[in-house]
Amino acid sequence: MALRPGILRYKRDFDRLYKKGKSWGEKHVVVFYIANGLPQTRKAFLASKKVGGAVARNRARRLMKESFRKMEREVRSGRDILFIARSTIAHSGCAEVEASMRKALEKGGLFRV
Repeated sequence: MALRPGILRYKRDFDRLYKKGKSWGEKHVVVFYIANGLPQTRKAFLASKKVGGAVARNRARRLMKESFRKMEREVRSGRDILFIARSTIAHSGCAEVEASMRKALEKGGLFRV
């Protein structure tokens, strides 16, 4: 099985994000980010049990992934970005999640100028 290069996967990367990274929160998501020194952006999408059962958590991750896919070309490269779903995401639509993610990324200055 080949590893996908744009995915955050290792504990050391998550630990570095939590300890040294910056974060911004919005209504539906919290975003952690840090420069990674690589040419591409690596990302991860998390939903804890606070969001709901397995179906709700999977839906939350799908919503975040689709929302990020729509704006991915606008985001600066060379960052590790972690999206964490808040419990409010459970009853939200894709447009609301995308708006929330966009606000959080704008606060962090992660869009290309």
